[in-house]
Amino acid sequence: MMRRIGIGEGSILYALRRMSDGFLLADSHRRIIFANGEARRLLGSWRRLLGRPLWDVLAPVCGVDLKAVHEQAEKDGLPVDVDVRWPSEQRWYRIRIGHAGTCLTVYVSDVTDRRGRQAEHLAFDQRPPDRTTGVRELTMALADALTVQNVVDAVAEHVLPAVGATGLIVSFVVGGRLLKSGVVGYDKKFMDVLPLRTFGDEAPFAEVLRTRTPIFIGSPQRFVELYPNLAYISRLGNKKSWAFLPLIASGHDIGSCVISFALPRRFTSEERILLTAISGLMAQAFERARLYDAEHIRAQALQRGLLPRGLPVLPALTAAARYLPAGKDMEVGGDWYDVIPLSSGRVALVIGDVMGHGVAEAVTMGRLRTAVHTLADLEMPPDELLTHLNDTVSDLGEDFYATCLYIVYDPASNTCAFARAGHPPFAVVRPDGTVHFPAAEPNPPLGAATPPFDVTELDLTDGSLLVLYTDGLVKSVTPDIDQGLAELAHALAEAEGPDRDEEQAVAEEGGDARLELLCDALTGALLPGRYTSDDAALLVALVHPLSPRDVAVWQLPENARAAGEARELIRDQLATWELYDLSTTTELLASELVGNVVRHAKGPIQLRLLRSDVLTCEVSDGSSTTPRLRRTSETDEGGRGLQLVAALSQRWGTRYTPTGKCIWTEQPLPVTG
Repeated sequence: MMRRIGIGEGSILYALRRMSDGFLLADSHRRIIFANGEARRLLGSWRRLLGRPLWDVLAPVCGVDLKAVHEQAEKDGLPVDVDVRWPSEQRWYRIRIGHAGTCLTVYVSDVTDRRGRQAEHLAFDQRPPDRTTGVRELTMALADALTVQNVVDAVAEHVLPAVGATGLIVSFVVGGRLLKSGVVGYDKKFMDVLPLRTFGDEAPFAEVLRTRTPIFIGSPQRFVELYPNLAYISRLGNKKSWAFLPLIASGHDIGSCVISFALPRRFTSEERILLTAISGLMAQAFERARLYDAEHIRAQALQRGLLPRGLPVLPALTAAARYLPAGKDMEVGGDWYDVIPLSSGRVALVIGDVMGHGVAEAVTMGRLRTAVHTLADLEMPPDELLTHLNDTVSDLGEDFYATCLYIVYDPASNTCAFARAGHPPFAVVRPDGTVHFPAAEPNPPLGAATPPFDVTELDLTDGSLLVLYTDGLVKSVTPDIDQGLAELAHALAEAEGPDRDEEQAVAEEGGDARLELLCDALTGALLPGRYTSDDAALLVALVHPLSPRDVAVWQLPENARAAGEARELIRDQLATWELYDLSTTTELLASELVGNVVRHAKGPIQLRLLRSDVLTCEVSDGSSTTPRLRRTSETDEGGRGLQLVAALSQRWGTRYTPTGKCIWTEQPLPVTG
């Protein structure tokens, strides 16, 4: 054979016969005169090839007119390279035609792997802006993500579209088990049947943690081959390929992540590298987010524990409140409010704001709220209470400041006395819907103030609303406090004016419902989207003054006849109120208290009865001496009067007045019908 084509036996022939590429040689008439072993394997036996026209042999496998292609290439001075998918093998081969003198040489090379790599590079290169942008945006989103859900949302938004994925499942290691924490692209039915897995289970989401190596599965068939016991997962999930990625941060296992695809796919090396790198970013973000979530849960529990769990139900007023934490990373703060029952049916309303945000400020808020309760129980007037509270804040350090508004409402006189330390003024909404902010000296904040504090008294109209708030409510949209107050006044006028909507008007039949609606209206108007850079507190109270028929006041003589006169007055008044069962006890209480004034204090002496949810009996005098309950011995001739008062009354106490003091007692009203 070789003699016919004029090639000597030797090293060249040896190389041609054994080369891995197919090789054909055609003479000047373009008939095949040589074919090596690989060419014969691809095109047929030597007997079938020898002497046949080259173009006839190649035409069935090329699908193109190679003769025409070659002739055009010769005119243009270009080589001929044609890539074809070989029918018998489903692989790609490159046919290269060249010249060797008057002969033609044909090389047939397997380029399947090369084309695959080129396709991978081409696919990757065609998407670098999207993927690069996606990774950059993902990094920024993960840096901003605070909670686990934020991280899941960031991955769903920036990773899934970039790689063409349709599903995401994130699981965390908790107590030796993998618990599902974030899901995207799966329905509830599938998640209900997806079992909780222990760390040692033979499942891909557990295996990647044991081996710390990602697992890429390109088809359902491959999934079933690897994990036959979990075949139902691939069927129910309606996914066709998966990337199982370990989540490892700071050297310890956090959990695993499954990114799934709707179609089978061949994961390229670039995609594997990309997804593995993304899993590292996710792991760091999830670790940080889990710590934040844990801290946030503790902070919220602390906040809930420090704020009132519910407002007391009182005859003097009906109240409703809202606390709205700040957005982003400042979700606990120092805003607080409270409603504190006082003696004689009076009620203290307090609202305050510790400057700053965080757990430390929330703890400080709790300390101040406790201090306010303690001072209020001592029946201190607003100015004295703020003075003591100022000392408390000053003792915390130079960096602690707080604002506070303290109001004492007296239903017997339908008045309120208030003092504020650096706090915004409260609003009064009259029954006709008009809104005004009582003028009063604001005084500096607690911790920076120099007592005394100014106290202002205000007469209220029956049915008035008191609206207390922190600056976070009126400064959420604008930093201008005057504009914020104007917006608050407008929102109140809209909600409580004569044109308020039918739903709110109907709610007036129930004060609680009306105030709840008002709180929702105010927060909706002043905190759009319920987002603010500062936490905000709101306290709304509808006052209910005592009817003059429920108040009886007398001046008593400053002599021994005072006790007897007090008994007669009480007997007649309780008969008018039809509280006969309380007459004897109340007479004894009043007689003892009036007798103590005559013996140990000074006048003028005033006796007052108040009927609300309890019967209150008050005796006031002009002395500032405080009576104290003490243990008496068998030989003492006195000192048992207050013991009798304590035994006969439900509660009793003393408060100071501008002219002296008042000793009060409370008795429950008889249960009727």
